[in-house]
Amino acid sequence: MSMGVMVCAMVGHGFILGLNSSLVIYTPLGYIASMNPENKKATLNRLRRIEGQVRGLAAMIEGDRYCIDVVTQVRAVRAALRKVEDQILQDHVAHCVEGAILSGNRLDQRQKADELLKLLTTLED
Repeated sequence: MSMGVMVCAMVGHGFILGLNSSLVIYTPLGYIASMNPENKKATLNRLRRIEGQVRGLAAMIEGDRYCIDVVTQVRAVRAALRKVEDQILQDHVAHCVEGAILSGNRLDQRQKADELLKLLTTLED
């Protein structure tokens, strides 16, 4: 399976990311503030641990490890990614959503609420 070529371009306040020609716009409304430095460090550390877990999974597959052991580790990676997602969402609410609320800009407030609702209705377990 080919990984494709990652394309990244800045458009207005957002970024377009995609594999080959299938492009998706991320952060179309831009960022109000950067991620909290402590949360950012913790999130990056967590992601590095997950990266190691995923490499371990590949080694398990290459080593023909027992299926249940592999699936157990896959579930551990998924749980760790859910924690990363939770951290990022908490930071988003604390900065971006709170910033929109404090700004008094009703359009920005509605956009942030709509973003969250759309995301939360599409999250998979």
